[in-house]
Amino acid sequence: MGHLQHSNAETVLLTYVRAKDENRPHLLAGVFAPDATLEVRNKSSAIAFPAVTAGREAIADVLVRSFAKSYENVYTFYMARPTAEATDIACDWLVCMTEKDSGSVRVGCGRYDWTLQVNPPGLASRLVISIEAMQVLAPDQFEPMLAWVRSMDYPWTFVDAAVRDAPRLPALAPVLDYLARGARG
Repeated sequence: MGHLQHSNAETVLLTYVRAKDENRPHLLAGVFAPDATLEVRNKSSAIAFPAVTAGREAIADVLVRSFAKSYENVYTFYMARPTAEATDIACDWLVCMTEKDSGSVRVGCGRYDWTLQVNPPGLASRLVISIEAMQVLAPDQFEPMLAWVRSMDYPWTFVDAAVRDAPRLPALAPVLDYLARGARG
């Protein structure tokens, strides 16, 4: 079976999503340098992360191990694909997931700012995650959310498809408005 050839930047970003969404912390060895830093700029009270985390193992604890204790059915989407040789990558993101304890659906958005090493292996030395919105929906919204996320290309999708195909729920307005603003520049 053949494999698609991805640029280094695409490979790093794709591996990050697989590690986080699929609860595979070991994959972060192909994403972050051992001494990488993570900064989270959180504008939402609906989810919490430490503001700064240093080191790949600590990042794995925050973004994968601890995250997976609370959330499942995680789908993270990038709203742009990096260029082949990119080392500084900024792109909006969308996430949909369910809370394990309550079954509540979470839909959030924000921006990733990646800094990759210039020299091989080109791992991330820094990631800034800005969380612009995180909306909490009732558990009965899982099926419409699942239908929505399954309609999009994963993990690279387009803002127009995400906004166009989203369920028409007032609670999603902050997320969809943010994504649409980013698409307009």
